[in-house]
Amino acid sequence: MQRDRYVTFENIDCYKNAVEVLDAMHELFTQIPEAKNELWERFLENIDPNYHEVHEKEGCKDILYQVCSNVFYISDLFEEYEFEKGIELLERAEMECC
Repeated sequence: MQRDRYVTFENIDCYKNAVEVLDAMHELFTQIPEAKNELWERFLENIDPNYHEVHEKEGCKDILYQVCSNVFYISDLFEEYEFEKGIELLERAEMECC
């Protein structure tokens, strides 16, 4: 089912989408350590290490901002390593929330 993001934002959890993208990035870095370079180390410095627990706190906005403002670079990362799971999660986050 194709959702039209301009019709409704009902049942869209942007925080969850951002967390899933970050989880996919960590999964990729675990599977392919050489994928994590200086850019991604600096990117992750801006992410609260406890990002799973900050849902209802101020950090939620920061996580979504970091993912949405770096969509192009994150997309390039996932595509370079053909990480389909990450590509799908990022596409959903981008379409629903960014």
